[in-house]
Parts: sequence; structure tokens; C-alpha cells
Amino acid sequence: MPHRTPRALRLPLVRLLLLALFLPGVGEAAGQAAQSPDTLDLVLRGGRILDGLGNPWFRGDVGITGDRIVAVGDLSRVPARRAVELAEDHYVAPGFIDTHSHAGGGLGTPAGSMAEPLLAQGITTVFVNPDGGGPVDLVAQRRGYETRGIGVNVAQFVPHGSVRGEVLGMADRAPSAAEMDRMRSLVRRGMEEGAWGLSSGPFYAPGSFSDTDELVELARVVAEFGGAYQSHIRDESDYTVGLMAAVEEVVTVAAGAGIPGVVTHVKALGPPVWGFSLAVIRRIEAARAAGIELYADQYPYIASATGLGAALLPRWAEAGGRDSLNARLDDPATRARVREAVVENLARRGGADRIQFRLFEPEPTIEGRTLADVAREQGRDAPDAALQLLRRGSPGIVSFNMDERDVQLLMAQPWTMTASDGDLPEWGAGVPHPRSYGSFPRKLRTYVVEQGVLSLEAAIRTMTGLPASVYRMPDRGRILPGMAADLVVFDLDEVRDPATFTEPYQLSEGMVHVLVNGVPAVEGGSFSGERPGRVLRRP
Repeated sequence: MPHRTPRALRLPLVRLLLLALFLPGVGEAAGQAAQSPDTLDLVLRGGRILDGLGNPWFRGDVGITGDRIVAVGDLSRVPARRAVELAEDHYVAPGFIDTHSHAGGGLGTPAGSMAEPLLAQGITTVFVNPDGGGPVDLVAQRRGYETRGIGVNVAQFVPHGSVRGEVLGMADRAPSAAEMDRMRSLVRRGMEEGAWGLSSGPFYAPGSFSDTDELVELARVVAEFGGAYQSHIRDESDYTVGLMAAVEEVVTVAAGAGIPGVVTHVKALGPPVWGFSLAVIRRIEAARAAGIELYADQYPYIASATGLGAALLPRWAEAGGRDSLNARLDDPATRARVREAVVENLARRGGADRIQFRLFEPEPTIEGRTLADVAREQGRDAPDAALQLLRRGSPGIVSFNMDERDVQLLMAQPWTMTASDGDLPEWGAGVPHPRSYGSFPRKLRTYVVEQGVLSLEAAIRTMTGLPASVYRMPDRGRILPGMAADLVVFDLDEVRDPATFTEPYQLSEGMVHVLVNGVPAVEGGSFSGERPGRVLRRP
């Protein structure tokens, strides 16, 4: 008799064949792995499987051998060294992929390397070096992680701002031909070292000193390796070019280089542009209709986080670095110009009572308080209080500047991924944005369960299969034979994000099991103490 595929395995295998058509190189390896295993290392039995592709859940088992998923379906007759019987209402999903994370620095520390705030959210992979920031030497960064061990997987970006800073410092000018060649060389080296794309932050200095042509030229190097372009856009409000022109720049770079473009942590920042989300959506849809591969990612909060200088200072005032800034503030005429810009930028942010300090080492007593409160205490108006603080350092802030309707409308788009924009702060160091502890569970609890902005399967896709597709990750983000065994089991009734803006150091709840490369990092809701993460290099 001819061989017949067991009925429970037919649908996953169909998905696998379709996947192979879109992700070259996966088909052969996955097809081999899909052969019936003799003995599994681990089987997760009886969960509601969300495959990461947006399909409704189906009941089944997930079989794992080594670091791979080898079978999906009814595995009741397949022997396993270990079986975990799941509750009937527990969901099994691919491990969550955080497409924009500032956890890169924290993962390099002894405490942060465990990645517990990430694992508690179900995150198994983070993209680091976003906004054009991070180390230029990706090999050194990778070796640091591999030497110590890390709790989650790491995917690296080449950071444009750091590349520019390496070549031009804080100079506010276009590069010479030789300098442009050197920047191309640094981007090429990073891509050869396994980076997944180029990140930029033309809102921030020194990336703000670049023009669009510079970004296109460097993105063309990325195109040689099949990478993507992710950008903290030049203006999320009406600071300089305006929100829509800034989105247009991402369209131009993606089209000019022929690579996917991502408007990262997409938002309409501040009262002057509230309601612009619809215009952003229409522009991205128009780009996609024209054959330009454009996406966005987003964190599920109405507050952003950045530096006080980035939020309030004009970029020309930052040219040359801190000494140059302080020299400008010492000159009465120049200081008056800077102050005028600070007044305007405070209005863009909605006022001093919408800015909360999160970290300021020279004066930690202001952490958790608003700029309006600190200014009153000092007997100054808010612009002068801000400039006085900026003379002393670089305060980190949380800025409550978004409208909930914009957040929901952008979230509901099929091309919007989930990101945290969070970091791994040392426990008790400042009052960080709660997104570092709660982004992914918050999206599930607030926007799926409570508000119904997204269905559960659609939300999981934004955290798994969609980012894997955008960044061409051949073996992550989907529950299929041959995929890496990054998996999360969660109890939707218990998923919570206790972290708040005043008490952020609270781990998320509801993740029952989290596997990273087949190794349990969370078991029964408790951390295992393992560091099974890897630095993922682009094929």
C-alpha cells in the first residue's frame, strides 16, 4: 500500500509546503525534519495551537527533538522522553519576536543576561541596535553574548547613526565621497557578520544630519544581502519635515534600495498630529499597492520614551556634542534661540505635565516626577528648568503624547507588527517605561480580550509569523515541522501586565511555559535559570 500521511499531520504539512515556496532554503530542511520521529525529546500535549500564520487555533500536540519542532498533530502514539500535558484552555504559540528592543545593553550584563522581564512576556527573540544606535562592531557584541550566555535569541541590526558617528562624529554636514565609501564598508561588514538589516534614527543626532540620499545609498548595501530597513522616522509630529514627509522618506528608501521598509514604533506624536493615523495608513497602503514592501511596528501604549534633549532641543543645538551645546547655552543670544525651540517642542509634547522623568543619575530624586512638578519646585518655568537639567546631563523621560484612537487604528492594520521599544533596566534604576515589562501581554489583555481591537490569532501573528516574514527569518515565528522550537504556552485568562508608569518593575503574568531553542526557560510559570538563547545570524 502507498504511504499515507496521518490525517492529523496533513494540514501542517500543507502549510509547510506553502512556506517553502516563500522562504527559499527552508523546504528541504523542514521536509526532512517532518519525517515521523521514532522518539521525541519533548511533547506538548493537547494545547490549542496558534500557528503564527493567523489561522484559528486547532487542537494538537507539538513534538520537539533537540532544538527543532519535528511533528505537529496527534502524537499520542509517538513515544517521548518527556511529555507535558497542557490544560484544555492553554494556547501554544511560536515564541514572540520583539522587532524593536533596546535590551541589547542589558543582555550583556550578568543580571540582564537572564532576560527574565522578556521571558515573562513570552518573548524569545529580540532585534537589537534599533533607532540607528548600538555598536558598530557586531562581532564583539555577539561574542559578548555568547561568552556569558543569554536567555533569549538576539538578531542584530547595523545602526546607521553609529556608523555615521564613527566616520563623521557629530558633524552636521554631508559626507565626502571617501567618507561615504567608508560608511558603505562598515554597513557591508555588519551585513557580512549576519545582521538582518539597517536601522536608522534620523530624528536623533547624528542620524538627523543625514539626508535621504545617504540612507538610500547605505540601504542599497543592505539589499545585496537581502536585508531590511527599519527607521525611527525623521519626524513623528511637526518638528521639522512633518509626520507625513517622514513616512515618505521610508517609502523612498525602501523603493530606492528595493528592500522591505519598516516605520518603527509608528505613532502620531502630540496634539498637532493627533488623527493623522489615517493618513499614515493610506500612504503605506498606497506604497504597498505600488509594489513597495512597507510595514510598521508598534508598542501598545499612549506614552513614548526618549531623552529630554531629543524631545525638546533643536538638532542644530546638538551639533558637535555636549561641549558645543553648553557653549551655545552660555551665549545669551543663542540660548534665547534654543529656548524658543524648547517652548515650541514642549507644546508639541502636550506640555510639561505630560513629561515624566524616568532616569537621571545626577539627580535621581526627580525620577518618576513630571517636568511641571520639578519646575515648580525650582521656582523656574518649564523651559528654563529643562535647559538647566540638560546642562547637567541627559535625563530620560516618558512622554504622554499619543491619542488612543490613533493607537488602535494603527494596531489594526495587517502590516503592523508588535514591538516593545523597551530595554532591560537594572532593577530599581530609575522609573522606566512599563513597556519593558508588559508590552506583549498588554496587547493580549487590553486590545484582544478587553477591547477586541484584534482577534487572538491576528494578534499572535503580529508577534510571530509577520515579523518572521518581514525580516526573512526562515525558521522562526511559526509552528511547523522543521521550525526552531521557540514556543510559548499561555493561559489567556491569566495574562496580565501589572507594570505601571509609576511602578514599572513588575513582571508580566500568564506565561506557563516558554521554550527557547527547545530548552525550557520558563516551566510552570517559574524561571528555569537556563540561558538557551543564541545570536541569530542572517543566512
